[in-house]
Amino acid sequence: MISDNDVLKMIFGFKIKYLRQKRGLTYQQLAEKAGMSLSYIHEVEKGKKYPKPAKINQLAEALGTDYDGLVSKKADKKIQPIIDLITSDFMKIFPLEMFGISPGKLFELFSNAPDRVNAFVGTIINTTRKYRMSGEGFYKMALRSFQDMHDNYFPDLEEAVKTFKRENGIKSKRGYAESELRGLLSSVYDISVDSESLSGKEELKEVRSYFDKDKKTLFLKPSLSEAQRNFLLARELGFQVMDLQERPYVTRILEAESFEKLLNNFKASYFAAAFLMAEESVVKDIRAFAQLPSWREKAFLKLLDDYKVTPEMLMQRLTNILPGKFGINDLFFLRLSGKGKPRRFEITKELHLSRLHNPYANENEEHYCRKWIAVNVMKRQEIEEGAPLVADSQISSFWQSDNQYLCLSYAKPDDNSPEDAVSVTIGMMINDELRKIIRFLGDPALPVREVNTTCERCAMPNCDFRAAPPVEEEKRLGIEGVKKALGGL
Repeated sequence: MISDNDVLKMIFGFKIKYLRQKRGLTYQQLAEKAGMSLSYIHEVEKGKKYPKPAKINQLAEALGTDYDGLVSKKADKKIQPIIDLITSDFMKIFPLEMFGISPGKLFELFSNAPDRVNAFVGTIINTTRKYRMSGEGFYKMALRSFQDMHDNYFPDLEEAVKTFKRENGIKSKRGYAESELRGLLSSVYDISVDSESLSGKEELKEVRSYFDKDKKTLFLKPSLSEAQRNFLLARELGFQVMDLQERPYVTRILEAESFEKLLNNFKASYFAAAFLMAEESVVKDIRAFAQLPSWREKAFLKLLDDYKVTPEMLMQRLTNILPGKFGINDLFFLRLSGKGKPRRFEITKELHLSRLHNPYANENEEHYCRKWIAVNVMKRQEIEEGAPLVADSQISSFWQSDNQYLCLSYAKPDDNSPEDAVSVTIGMMINDELRKIIRFLGDPALPVREVNTTCERCAMPNCDFRAAPPVEEEKRLGIEGVKKALGGL
């Protein structure tokens, strides 16, 4: 992240370079007019040095401006949007270094072609203002981009798990008992676990865990399932093993003050999943499941019991292993909630690798396609009263597109609101490579459904599942009609 001092030097250097070029001066000519060395002018323009007041006056006189014009955050209309971006919250909070971008590189881009990036920068600023994007929103976008850059597979975190197990004589297996994880926290890090104190407090009803570093105690909500407790215990192991200091102390991050905190939370969660679902075991199970001649729900549900994990944990782990070990990079993960009667569906978490896949979150309060497996599996769970968990699969063929996805999905009641439901889905783009890996893709009994993103943007005829009229599609077709009529004049 860029410091306030870096921001000041960048703005000043940017103005000097812009005014020098506007006046038609070379580096040498400006150096001579200002009575400074050529190398010093270079350092100033690159945003590496900020002159003292006397030298600022010399530069102002040489460039035909005044002192205040150089040191203020106001500038010529042509470059003001870039200065607005440099001084915005976006630049202060976005973790550029995670993407190999130094302030110097960014400054060089801006200063070398200000006119070309001006409109683009203005768009960024207006978008962030319009959608009131917070620091936390930027951090989450950055984290998703960071995951995508690495295909969501991190060998260093996988190795951290293997090293810890090796050093502590732990054998990788399918399914750890809660007592084993508690024992590791106690024996290796002197951390105790309290499963009682979080109960009975209304204001803490959504807090699943809290770590008190002074008391060295991990507090767990007593109503959690064994799988949920195992994850939280393993996640705390991750924080301790990797000595992650800037971290959240509650399960749900109340405030993401920095990208480092969000990133460390991700690392500890990745560690937990890799600990509970060892890489070599998951690879073996994926190969076995993929070679089944047909989709088998019971076999897919059994994986949860084998590893003692939740559906979301297993699906998230698949987003690590499928790209990292099978080369299946074109995939997405979705968590969908279904609330109320009739159900109102909302995407609450998503991850897209390689590119943005359909389906994806729509911020316009539109109705998601009811033929998604993520929706239908929730409906099935609701119909099968008493079924705590169901799983299903289908091939989703996107309307008016060549894109097809093999989608696997779990659904269960919402932990915080049992009358509502939640589903987690992983979708893999179907291509020749995927067909080689997954045998049951060739099963003619595997359902194939033509789907779209939202009802409002879909003109699919004779759809029995439509939840809203295709108003956005009709609007688009109206515009196309106007263009066609004008072209015929």
